[in-house]
Amino acid sequence: MSPFRSKKLRVYPVKVITFDSELEFELEQRASGQDLFDLVCRTIGLREYWYFGLQYVDSRGHVAWLKMDKKVKDQRMQLQANGFYVFSFYAKYFPENVSEELIQEITQHLFFLQVKQSILSMDIYCRPEASVLLASYAVHVQYGPYDAETYKDGMLAGVDLLPKGVTDQYQMTPKMWEERIKTWYMDHEPMTRDEVEMEYLKIAQDLDMYGVNYFPITNKNKTKLWLGVTAVGLNIYDYHNKLTPKTTFQWNEIRHVSFDDKKFTIRLVDAKVSSFIFYSQDLHINKMILDLCKGNHDLYMRRRKPDTMEIQQMKAQAKEEKQRRQLERTKFLREKKLREKAEKDRYELEKRLEHLQEEMRMASDALRRSEETKELYFEKSRVNEEQMQLTECKANHFKSEMDRLRERQMKIEREKLELEKKIRDADYFVHQLTVEKDKREAEAEKLRKELICAKLAEREATARLLNFLNRGRKNSDESLIQTSSINVCNNSSNNIVTSISTPSLTNSNSASDINETAGGVELTANDLNLNHDDSQDEFETKEFILTDSEMEQITNEIERSRLEYMKKSKQVQNQLQTLRSEIELLKIEENQTNLDILSEAQLKAGETKYSTLKKLKSGSTKARVAFFEEL
Repeated sequence: MSPFRSKKLRVYPVKVITFDSELEFELEQRASGQDLFDLVCRTIGLREYWYFGLQYVDSRGHVAWLKMDKKVKDQRMQLQANGFYVFSFYAKYFPENVSEELIQEITQHLFFLQVKQSILSMDIYCRPEASVLLASYAVHVQYGPYDAETYKDGMLAGVDLLPKGVTDQYQMTPKMWEERIKTWYMDHEPMTRDEVEMEYLKIAQDLDMYGVNYFPITNKNKTKLWLGVTAVGLNIYDYHNKLTPKTTFQWNEIRHVSFDDKKFTIRLVDAKVSSFIFYSQDLHINKMILDLCKGNHDLYMRRRKPDTMEIQQMKAQAKEEKQRRQLERTKFLREKKLREKAEKDRYELEKRLEHLQEEMRMASDALRRSEETKELYFEKSRVNEEQMQLTECKANHFKSEMDRLRERQMKIEREKLELEKKIRDADYFVHQLTVEKDKREAEAEKLRKELICAKLAEREATARLLNFLNRGRKNSDESLIQTSSINVCNNSSNNIVTSISTPSLTNSNSASDINETAGGVELTANDLNLNHDDSQDEFETKEFILTDSEMEQITNEIERSRLEYMKKSKQVQNQLQTLRSEIELLKIEENQTNLDILSEAQLKAGETKYSTLKKLKSGSTKARVAFFEEL
């Protein structure tokens, strides 16, 4: 047998699940929990190992933390169907202040992934507006700084960003949530991934349930309570309120922690204060409580001591790495600006080249058009010459015609003067005829009266004669004579009146014709005056409408300027309060959980996680112990 033949080792498969990877190992049968833990830390490059641990589900279905000093095989692990023993790499302890204590980038990343998952699974309660803000940072981590060119609407639809309790609490579509997350995502300054994760953790560590491990307990009065193990001490919560502790005890107040079966005893540093006791439901829970208390107490005391050489070295390396990344980032930003400036200059030069090419094209088109125009001008000049000759002929013709018309106008003027003279003569003749008519009418009236008198005298003479000659034939002869005489007189009188009245009628018709002609001239003048007035009214109306339009346009411009000024001058309120007020109207009251109601009351009272702890620590230790026992 060869002396160099090695003994075959017995191994078994192990799978370790982190939040961003799955690691598979083969462990020896005698490997301890510390061996597996160190193997995982070396694999992922983790040096701040004291915050983390390996969690598994034992054969009884209980969640447990892998003990470092015992063999892995001896810790009642549950073998999975695929033949692996599965562990989860979780943060077991939390720092008091992430910005001061977390050194490595991998440590920040692991905390970020775990806290994010706890918020999404609602193990850590987060208000809706804070959830949206944290979601915007998570998007920044995943996709980098906002870039309008690469971002597409609906890109966040398949990404789990908000707790289900938040989305169920409001009548909002996924697109509406995405718009609000995008709004804050756009407002973030360009940062590296580790800087964004640190901003996320700074906000998350202010949440009430951050870094708290809850265990159900009872006090001596058998009142159901929650025990919260944190980085700074032990908190006691009401069974229906995990947000606001009823009392608290810091690690510097606690001297010793022990348990006996289900009974847990906490001894305090102050010897005058009696220990307080609580009871758990299971021995397994007591072991977890004791393990977490021991680890958190050690870290609490370690933070208050000078840093070890290892931590100082890690901080120095982290500082150098941060400075190096900062220099690289500054260099990158400077190069980016120069590249953007070069791109901008190139774009402007291309635009200028296109502009010059366009100008050249336009100039060539203008030259071509000018040549065409020159040819057109030549043709036009030839046509103009022909038109000038034709115009000269027409001008001569028009001149002769104008001379003829001028002569005709002068003839018309002479005829007009002669006509006016005839009109004046006619007027004078009409006047003379009118005077003559009046005289003849007076003479006719005088003759008529004399004729009537003569008739009466003749009638009287005839009557006397007949009476004298023949009395017997008096009536018949007298009637015949009278009738004949009257007819003769009437005929004579009518002839005289007709001969006198006829010239008068003719004169009246002439005057009437003249009056009608004068009336026609006067009507035409009135028509001209009316048309002139109408045109004047129309001009004034148009001028008024133009003025009204100008005034309306000026008013609209003033109103638009005022609205733009009000919009620009509006102050931007706090981001969280703004979102809270935006989504408040869309809240579904029936879907609110007990934690939502408690958080709302806490917000209205103006209380925070730190103000509550400060208020609880203000009382003496003895008073807090008494208060716990009386719960």
